Amino acid sequence: MTADILLTHIHKLYTSSSKPPVHGKKMNEVVCIDDAFLAIKAEKILDFGSHSFLEYIGSMTEVIDCHKLILTPGFIDSHTHLVHAGSRELESIQIANQIPYLEILKHGGGILSTVKETRNASFDELYNKASIVLDRMLSFGVTTIEAKSGYGLDVLTELKQLEVVKSLNLKHPIDIYSTYLGAHAIPKEFKDNRDEYTKLVLDQMKKIKELNLANAVDVFFETDVFNYQETKHILEKAKGLGFRIHLHADEITSLGGAKLGIELKANSIDHLMAISDDDIALLKDTNTVCNLLPSTSFFLNKPFARARFLIDSSAAVAISSDYNPGSAPSENFQFSMQLALFKMKLSPYEILSATTINPAYHLGIDKEAGSISIGKKADLVLIEAPNLEYFYVNVGVNHVSKVYKSGKLVFSN
Repeated sequence: MTADILLTHIHKLYTSSSKPPVHGKKMNEVVCIDDAFLAIKAEKILDFGSHSFLEYIGSMTEVIDCHKLILTPGFIDSHTHLVHAGSRELESIQIANQIPYLEILKHGGGILSTVKETRNASFDELYNKASIVLDRMLSFGVTTIEAKSGYGLDVLTELKQLEVVKSLNLKHPIDIYSTYLGAHAIPKEFKDNRDEYTKLVLDQMKKIKELNLANAVDVFFETDVFNYQETKHILEKAKGLGFRIHLHADEITSLGGAKLGIELKANSIDHLMAISDDDIALLKDTNTVCNLLPSTSFFLNKPFARARFLIDSSAAVAISSDYNPGSAPSENFQFSMQLALFKMKLSPYEILSATTINPAYHLGIDKEAGSISIGKKADLVLIEAPNLEYFYVNVGVNHVSKVYKSGKLVFSN
């Protein structure tokens, strides 16, 4: 069988070969093939390796010499807040001046300020802004993202956000997996009636399920946001409806969010900057992925999640950007990877596992994405670098040369 596209003389090909979720030491077990080839047929990987590729060349095969490039699976950014209006640069200055985020939130800033902007924005305004963001993400090698709602906190705006994601998913090369995050904050109008808002979230979940507008449900479990009982109740109901479940947990204060996530068999527990040692011990060899967000720590000037301790304790770790207008206003996913190296002390191979196969697993797409494997979608990134180590260390430069999504060239630098 001849290939549609044949990438030849790839300087180095990197991929995880472990069964996900990849835990602990196995995250450092990455295959590296020198002078490799990869054959693409009908959007999928036909073959790859260092053996002869001549049988895959036909009269219609596009042969591309990649002798100065390294190849990885497409990057998966599995925690973003893609659809929103406005920006919060003045808030970032407040944070730089040591004003706590929870204090900003109490005075109507933070999430609530973006809620106001997003409620007032039209569908087209949200769509156009998010489309530009996706283009930038793609240029940094991202081929799949998760996108949360949560900047509406009312029925109409939450649905509007999810409808924008649905429309973008039909037209943009990046695959988008949507998450309903109505439980992102308590809106001002429900400040004195939390129970009524929780009921609204539960009712809206049913509507979203009927309309097939989300793959998963998330809750922000934090001081002055959603408490233990509210979080557990919402996520149990979500699971009963057939949603995958995630939770923002132990971001600012340690409230036992990781323990709750494990009890609920959550697909991921995200943030974990304030996780306790006892809860880290509970994560060993579970199928719940610890989704860490180093860019958030950087922008909030907060301690970084203890990724090294988590991996050494045999947890499965993913790295995501948390792209949002306040606490992580950057579309550069490579920046998150580089922070994982310099601030979280992960190895280059661990970072690759954390940005490909492990996020693919907790999004439920590891059978088709997240690694270079025969039969999987040809989601690939060609990078102009001598090796993976150089790619992570040489900061401030986008080294991506080409991005393939389902075997189609979707970005070229």
